[in-house]
Amino acid sequence: MSEKPQHWPMSQFQSKDGELLVGGIPLRRLAARVGQTPFYAYDRRLLSERVRHLRASLPEGIQLHFAMKANPMPAVVQHLAPLVDGLDVASLKELRVALDTGTDPAHISFAGPGKGEVEIRAAVAAGITLNIESERELPLLAKASAELGVPARVAVRVNPDFELKGAGMKMGGGSQQFGIDAERVPEILARIGELNLDFQGFHIFTGSQNLRSEAITTAHDAIFALAYRLAEHAPQALSHLNIGGGFGVPYFPGDKPLDLAPIAANLARHQAEASERLGGQCALVIELGRYLVAESGIYVCEILDRKLSRGEVLLISNGGLHHHLSAAGLFGQIIRKNYPVAIGTKMGSADIETASVVGPLCTPLDLLANKMELARAEAGDLVVVYQSGAYGMSASPKDFLSHNYPVEVLV
Repeated sequence: MSEKPQHWPMSQFQSKDGELLVGGIPLRRLAARVGQTPFYAYDRRLLSERVRHLRASLPEGIQLHFAMKANPMPAVVQHLAPLVDGLDVASLKELRVALDTGTDPAHISFAGPGKGEVEIRAAVAAGITLNIESERELPLLAKASAELGVPARVAVRVNPDFELKGAGMKMGGGSQQFGIDAERVPEILARIGELNLDFQGFHIFTGSQNLRSEAITTAHDAIFALAYRLAEHAPQALSHLNIGGGFGVPYFPGDKPLDLAPIAANLARHQAEASERLGGQCALVIELGRYLVAESGIYVCEILDRKLSRGEVLLISNGGLHHHLSAAGLFGQIIRKNYPVAIGTKMGSADIETASVVGPLCTPLDLLANKMELARAEAGDLVVVYQSGAYGMSASPKDFLSHNYPVEVLV
């Protein structure tokens, strides 16, 4: 059974004369400029519009941070840095990219389990905030602070005793490698005070890729309540409370865009109470990755061969799971589903067929589109995978079978 093409209401790529436009450039012309396929292309207009959309939707005063792990391409980070209020990194390489943007180090945070001593020392030297996720990190912070003569800025990432219902990936609640269990945080806060570290606040994150606004508002209610309890044990007043993100984007048939209105109304209610209970100096931070960048990007590969096998059309391309693990269904999907895919050089064609788009790898898992209704395509046509601005290039096994790497461009 084939899967019919979907209309993705949040995707704003347009087409002209049968070709997809990216940054106003026809797809074939863009491919010629890039000089190769496959490639990733990110539309700077759509990136800017997403930030403007959030600013207009959320209460004034809510700070917006970009989680770089979603898309650490330096040009993308450079574009977003002046539009958002801060950056979150998860490695030393990401930290260097963040610092290169000129962002105030006080507005850069470092999260992730298993930070090495070199990373911790670099964070202290740079003057950024390090979100501790283990008691082990505290003496390393104190040592680096003493040796460098720089106050170590520290926040506590909390593993709450609740979870975000309906999250595509749960990152809080139960046993987690992320954060410190909420019941152990008071003793950690006491230790931070004993070590004279520069305490900044809390990072409480429960899950990602959620399209249910009611689930997010319920999680926010629990996050604020937990923050108020823990703040009673803090060695000094909080400068920020990072409530994470979890905002999802539509990928699959039946997905609907997240309704921000209930989330915004609930945050506005919490703002007033937080100002009273945590102090007016405590910034409320939402940290988003996927929601900021996913719908601004596409992955483009070229059809090398059109093959008919026992009645089924196989479009063999030069791209696949080694470049786009998420679209192949191997980056967290329990049951593989098709990302939105189109023949970017035959947009609007009435000549439709059921076909699968497969890659060049020696594995049946190398599948970008499984029995989808697509414009009839031939060798030389370009396949476009939408919603590819997050967890694409950097989240894929690019060395698998040693094919050439894709190129990334910001247009």
